[in-house]
Amino acid sequence: MGLLKSSSSQPIVSIKSNQVADALIRDVLSGHYRPGERLPSERDLVARFEANRGAVREAMAKVVQLGLAEVQPGGARVRERELASLDTIGYLLAQNALPDPALVDQILVVINNLVSVAATQVVESASDEALTEVRALLQPLLRLDSSDTEHSEARFALMRHIMHTSENLPLQLIARTLFEQFAPNISAVAEFAVPDRERYAIYARQLDIALTQRDISSVRGTFDAFAELNRETMTRAFVIAQESSREAIAQ
Repeated sequence: MGLLKSSSSQPIVSIKSNQVADALIRDVLSGHYRPGERLPSERDLVARFEANRGAVREAMAKVVQLGLAEVQPGGARVRERELASLDTIGYLLAQNALPDPALVDQILVVINNLVSVAATQVVESASDEALTEVRALLQPLLRLDSSDTEHSEARFALMRHIMHTSENLPLQLIARTLFEQFAPNISAVAEFAVPDRERYAIYARQLDIALTQRDISSVRGTFDAFAELNRETMTRAFVIAQESSREAIAQ
C-alpha cells in the first residue's frame, strides 16, 4: 500500500511535521524557550500534536537545520538566534499579521548595502553593454505616472539585476536568500507603500550619469540616497498599515 496522501497530494506525515516544526519555531523565536533550554521530548510532542514519531523527528530535524536548536545528550536544546541560518528571517517576519518594523528596517539596511557593493563591482569590471542594461532598468523610475506596484517592481528589478551583473557569488547567494524571504512576507505593508516618485526620479538620473561616467564615489553616494528613501517609504507604509489595522479592529 502506498503512503497515505492528502487531497493536495502532499504526504500526511509531511503536513503534520510542518505543523509541529512551525509551532516549535514560533515558540523558540518568541522566547518561549530560551537559549540552552531543552525542547520537548519526542513523547511530549507526539502527545501534544497527536502525531507519529516520524513526523516529530522530521519536524525536529527542520528546527535543527535552521540552526535554532542542536541535539545534545538528553535532548535538543535551543541555540542563540544569532547562530541560526538566514532562512530564519522568513519565520521572524511572519510571526505577526504585520512584520516587525525594526527587523524590516534592519533587512533593508543589509540589502541596500549589498546592492551598493554589487554596484561598485559592476562599475569597476562590467562591460559597457552590461552597464547599458543596468541603465535601461532606471527608465521606469524616471516615470511619474507609474502605479505603486509598478514602481516597487522596478526598484526590485534594478537591485536584482545589479546583483546578477556583479558576478559576486557569495553576495548573490546572501542577497537572494534575503529577497526570497523578505518580499513575500511584507505584502501586508507593501500595499501601503507610496513612493516619492519625484525624489526617486532625481536619484535615478544621478545614478544614470554616475554609471555612464563609471564614477564609483557617485554611485555609492546615490545608492546611499536610494537606501534612505527606501527606508522612509517603508516607515510611512508601516504607519499607514498600523492605522488601517487599528481601524479594522475597531469596526
